[in-house]
Amino acid sequence: MRKIHVIGIGAGDPDQLTLQAVRALRDTDVFFILDKGEVKSDLVRLRRDMLRTHVPEGTYRLVEARDPDRDRSAGGAAYSPAVEDWRTARADIYERLIAEELGGDETGAFLVWGDPSLYDSTLGILAEVLERGTVSFDYDVVPGISSVSALVARHRTGLNRVARPVQITTGRRLAEGFPDAVDDVVVMLDAHQTFRRYADQDVDIYWGAYIGTPDEILVSGPIAEAAPRIERLRAEARERKGWIMDTYLLRRRPAEPKGDQRTGSGGPVPEA
Repeated sequence: MRKIHVIGIGAGDPDQLTLQAVRALRDTDVFFILDKGEVKSDLVRLRRDMLRTHVPEGTYRLVEARDPDRDRSAGGAAYSPAVEDWRTARADIYERLIAEELGGDETGAFLVWGDPSLYDSTLGILAEVLERGTVSFDYDVVPGISSVSALVARHRTGLNRVARPVQITTGRRLAEGFPDAVDDVVVMLDAHQTFRRYADQDVDIYWGAYIGTPDEILVSGPIAEAAPRIERLRAEARERKGWIMDTYLLRRRPAEPKGDQRTGSGGPVPEA
């Protein structure tokens, strides 16, 4: 039976590949790569560089296909149907690649940015292909270092504080309000810099773009102070490269302790 590896390759730094990922790379006969066009051609180049670094030349072949476009203008009630249409178009491509380019006893692989379990569609699309019943294969998943883990490592901080939860969400959800009962929120897929809505609150931001690559940019501090710099750097980077991938952590600062009810101050209360 055909076999597929879904390999998490980290946020962009070739050194973030795990030993398990390298073993899976060397076990692969065919690598499937979806090309997102000239603007994002360096994403394909990074994948090729990883293969050249870790897999002996001549032991594998590359099969590329054009990634279908998604209607990014769809909003509101039209957003979910637009995503479903895009996923179905991707499933069509995956189905064809596996059926036509992978021999019955060969192993193929999809290289996934970050970790395949976190805001990535590959696993769901492969499940959809299997449900169609037109092509059969087995698959496994190799976890990777996500942009979330790489972000907090680069900022030398943690995701959560002692005994407190952390929530991972999207810019679209953050626009609906800061999550209840959570003071540490990681935001991904935010094309509209939604963090600016919280510039008047006691919230710090730890922001990063192109994490793990030579183009990496990091900014941290209170949102009110950091937002203008992030906006400028983000606009410059997007203009220069044509695309941007960024992630950030929002951290609400703890409320100042209230003063003693009897004294109105935060100092010790003298004994009677």
